[in-house]
Amino acid sequence: MSQLAAEAPATVTPAAPAAPAAAAGSEARAARIESLKPLVLDAVVPTASYYLLSKGFGMGTMGALAWSSVLPAGRTAWGVVKDRRVNGLAALILTANVVGLLMSLIAGDPRLMLAKDSGITATVGVAVLLSVVAGRPLMTAALKPWVTKGNAGRAAAWKRLMAERGRFARLERMFSVVWGAALFGEALLRVVGAYTLSVDTMVWLSGVIAAVTITLTVFVTGRLVVEPMEKMVCKAAGAC
Repeated sequence: MSQLAAEAPATVTPAAPAAPAAAAGSEARAARIESLKPLVLDAVVPTASYYLLSKGFGMGTMGALAWSSVLPAGRTAWGVVKDRRVNGLAALILTANVVGLLMSLIAGDPRLMLAKDSGITATVGVAVLLSVVAGRPLMTAALKPWVTKGNAGRAAAWKRLMAERGRFARLERMFSVVWGAALFGEALLRVVGAYTLSVDTMVWLSGVIAAVTITLTVFVTGRLVVEPMEKMVCKAAGAC
């Protein structure tokens, strides 16, 4: 027995558990979710509320627009009171809803009602383009979380690259330019269709135009902007 004990292999100390890595991944996901909250609250929730109330529950256009404006109006007012600045995305959605409310006052023309949503989209597109001219691209709120991935090192790299005002900053502006132009162009196309094609055709074609525009814009901006920015951030953060 003693001989067997002497010849027994030495106990191998197991490797340290991968808890720190798992914790880091969990923290990164939490940070990414946190960074997306403003986008969800300022844009996704009000827009989804409008379509849910109008299409899902059959509420009138004016009622749906009014109720879906409550959150962006509150967010805009809170930003002015608390931080003494205007919440860009919330103010944009609120403005688009106000435009929709004003257009809804003109009733009786089915073609105008078809063009109404295009007026809202065009307002958003123009506002995004103007935000680039003003030096505060609105679509950065959607872009940054996907490039930094909620990682502190990547977020710091983003900040350094933006401070250099080089290719990285140009790509950031390009993202908003492409989206603004796409939204405005899609709205213009739908308005033209509303007044040149039959109402029955535009009822289904309007949704197709919007879906194709969004899909193509996601693909184009992903290849031209998101991928290069991700590589630059990764390299600057020393993670590649």
